[in-house]
Formats: sequence, structure tokens, C-alpha cells
Amino acid sequence: MKFLPLAIISGLFLSSLHVSGAETDWIIPRTEHGHPDLQGLWHNTTQTPIERPVALGEQRAYTEAEVRALEQEARDFEREKAQPLEGDREPPPVGGAIGQEADINFSDVFVNVLRVKGEYRTSMIVDPPNGRFPFREDGRSQDIYGQYRARGLDASDGPEGRTAGDRCLSRGIPPMTVTPYNNNFQIVQNKDYVMIMGEMVHDARIIRLNEEHHPGAHKTWMGDAVGHWEGDTLVVHTKNFRPEISHFRLISTDQLELTERFEIVSEDEIFYSVTVTDPLVYTQPFTEELTLMRRAPGEMMYEYSCHEGNYGLEGILAGARREEWDARQ
Repeated sequence: MKFLPLAIISGLFLSSLHVSGAETDWIIPRTEHGHPDLQGLWHNTTQTPIERPVALGEQRAYTEAEVRALEQEARDFEREKAQPLEGDREPPPVGGAIGQEADINFSDVFVNVLRVKGEYRTSMIVDPPNGRFPFREDGRSQDIYGQYRARGLDASDGPEGRTAGDRCLSRGIPPMTVTPYNNNFQIVQNKDYVMIMGEMVHDARIIRLNEEHHPGAHKTWMGDAVGHWEGDTLVVHTKNFRPEISHFRLISTDQLELTERFEIVSEDEIFYSVTVTDPLVYTQPFTEELTLMRRAPGEMMYEYSCHEGNYGLEGILAGARREEWDARQ
């Protein structure tokens, strides 16, 4: 019988450990294939914006006192939003939001400030150091909707002018972007694939492991995603997106490419980063970082009942036609 040297055994054991505290050793869960097990239901809810407020400059993190103040402000707003409405209240101004009613009540109030690697972040973007999108001077107008407007067309001239989100086709990439609600993601994996499904529009990404990109430039809603393991980190590169997935949280063209990294760092947390490249929109690649948090046992994702051709889009276009008709009278 042959025995492995003690040093090798120790190294194999320690490679599966993540020290989360002075007294607790956490063991990375692994699949039967030996890879870190990322499976489960995760969410990324946070009040921290993608882009840092200009006034904060290169301040990457908040102090604990600042975090307490921000989170208390969010709790106060959440309580105010939950209050019953006064029956004799004044109507909102013409064109104004309806306040506590349908305009905002379906949206979540996010209390927690984003915490990544022990820091309370002021933005998801960490590079460039100012936490801002590095737009080219004309970058915001380079996506398919900007080109649509450049031809003199309005967003409500036809369905093609509305975003993929308006049309219930997709909410865009990357799927880990925080949205006003439905910030849940289910990860399923096996030896050859990783699937990530977002609750928003039920976008499902199929990531092929240890393969090359498909030849040619066929564009798809979720892009062509291939991944591999670098140690205990899943690295995913995606390109060949349809240009219609551009949205205000990530303006993009068909030149968009993403490099994502998923690393499970505790029983209930995945460290996630994405580097975004689109030379038609941005002067340089930029990087966002997030923490994905595991949902409690028993929680689940629900159907997102938004589908192409629903009455919402018909109402938007019909309303635009009525405004045009009124203007001619």
C-alpha cells in the first residue's frame, strides 16, 4: 500500500478551507466533480448604486457611522411608504408620480449598504477609481436606441424603439445588476455546464465549461458564454450579444464583452465581479463588484408574468398615437 506524504494531504485539506473567523473553519462545499458548489437561490439586494455619486470622488467605502445613517434613512422611508393613504389628500401635480400608490409601491426598498470583502462600498463600480462609467464623449448615443433616435425616430414610434425590458424580452446583461425588484438568481451546475436564471423576465444563461466560443458572430440575447475554473473561482467570458439588450444600467452595443468571476467565500456569500468592455461606448474597460447572498431555506423564485406582446406595450404605443392625434386637433 502506498501513502501520500503528510505535506500533500495537508495541502489538499487546507485548499478546501476558508477561515471565516478566529474559531471557525468553513469548508468550501464541492460537487461530485470536485468544483465549488455554487448552486442555490441567491440575491443581491442593496441600496448601493452601480455608479458612485460625484460628490464622493474616489471614496471607495463608507464608515460604519455613515452606513448606520443610510440604512436608518431607508428604514424610515420603508415605514412611510407602508402607511395608509389619507382619503382627502390633494391630487398629485399633472405629470407627477402618484407617490405611495402604483408608481412606486411594487418596488422594493433596499436597506442594506453593499458589503464586499469587509468594506461598505459607495458604488458597485470599483475601477476606474472614481466609481463612474468611463463613457466616451458620444458613448451614450452609440447603442441601438441612440442610433434609432439619431434617425429622427421617437421611442414610441414603434415597438423596435422600446427597450427589451419594455417589450418583456430581457432585462439585459449582466444578470447580477440590481433592479427595483425581483433580484433573485438560481444557479444550477454540473460537470459541463452552469445555468444562471434570473427572476426578472426569467432570463436563463447557459454557460459551457471548458469550451471555445462558437465560430462566427451569431448574436443572442444572453450572448455566447464559456467558462472555466481557475482554482476555486469560476471565470466566465461572454460575447456576441444582441444590441437590443442595452439598457440604462449598462449601455452597450454588439461589441459588448463581459468577464465575470464567481467565488464562494462563505456558506451564504458569493463574491462576484464583472469587467465590462465595449469600445464603442466606453473609453476603457470597467469593473463592478458585488456580494451575492443566499436566500433562506424555503424561499423560492416566482413566475415573472411579463411576456412579449402583453397589453402594456400596446398601451404605450396607443397612448403615443393618441397624443399625436390630440396635437393635430
